[in-house]
Amino acid sequence: MALTQGTSAGAILELVRSGRVRTRRELQDLTGISRSTLSLRMSQLVGAGYLREAGQVAGATGRPARILSFDEAGQLVLAVDLGATHAHLAVIDAGGQIIAEASSEIKIDAGPDEVLRNVTKRLFELLSRSNRHLSEVAGVGVGIPGPVRFSTQRPNQPPLMPGWHDHPVAERLSDSLGVPVFVDNDANLMGLGEMRERHPSSPSVLFVKVGTGIGAGVILRGEPERGISGGAGDIGHIRMVGDEYTRQCTCGAIGCLATEASGGAIARTLKESGTSVESTSDVARLLAAGDAHAIETVTRAGRLLGDVLATSVALLNPEVLVLGGAITATGDYFLNAVRDSIFARTVPLATRELVITTSGLGSDAAVHGARHMVIEQTFSAEAVDGRLAAVG
Repeated sequence: MALTQGTSAGAILELVRSGRVRTRRELQDLTGISRSTLSLRMSQLVGAGYLREAGQVAGATGRPARILSFDEAGQLVLAVDLGATHAHLAVIDAGGQIIAEASSEIKIDAGPDEVLRNVTKRLFELLSRSNRHLSEVAGVGVGIPGPVRFSTQRPNQPPLMPGWHDHPVAERLSDSLGVPVFVDNDANLMGLGEMRERHPSSPSVLFVKVGTGIGAGVILRGEPERGISGGAGDIGHIRMVGDEYTRQCTCGAIGCLATEASGGAIARTLKESGTSVESTSDVARLLAAGDAHAIETVTRAGRLLGDVLATSVALLNPEVLVLGGAITATGDYFLNAVRDSIFARTVPLATRELVITTSGLGSDAAVHGARHMVIEQTFSAEAVDGRLAAVG
């Protein structure tokens, strides 16, 4: 029975990209589209470089049919993962093959002009190094360490990013590069990448990034849940209850979770006690050496995070909870403390089927999330049909 759905070129491309159909015959059977209309649509998609027909699949009767496939290798994404102190950039194709990548130190609080100017320069350098051209780029995906109002593609009161509020990040980069640009919170992209690449069958994934700050990406039914203003998952600014939590956060409040349980907070606490620590790598070194104070500090931070996440687990009942960010370099102490706290504070129904793990993609989680975001935005049925109509 044919589906009552659109049969535009863009709709056909979505069916092929999703893997629901592999041949022209399957397309006709599923959509009820006529052979002549299908031939026209295929001509548009193949001519634009979106689809190709290669190889053969043997049918039950008749001659073998040619296999339809989305041209993943011919569609590039430029991925930008901005942190408080780092930038990770990559050239990646639509199929997930990383062609080139680079990392550099930045200061996100230097403001958007300086950071975006540097990002643009580095992206052009990466493309040149890859021997690829801007004409092959489907779009740019950018993750930033703060809330993003997705409808406007602009940062929304990001505590770690003074001067970035409502800045036209997508417009600025698009003007410089001449390709579509899409922006989201970094934890959302990490969660999206982790879910699509490592847990594709999971209906719900909660990703928690622990770095300079703390943020979470809530992935429900394969898509990020962003909230009405981009604030979904901004758990680093939940305020802790107790007189001992006296530190002021970058958001201006006192006693936020990020001031006690982030990677930056752990390093600061150890440094204040006289231990030589500058980064989470130094913390990992101390843990490997069995430093008692480092173990105690990391365990305390993990328990505090677990206390907050217990509420999230009870509310969402996710299948997978993934810890990512720089803190994962510290090994099992943090992970075990988070797990112990969650299991101690929630009912068995919420945790019986819960998997708690660390990121399988590591520093590339946001890169893959950016890839999925860009491909879905630029190759949606509406976007494809709009581009094909524009070229006649």
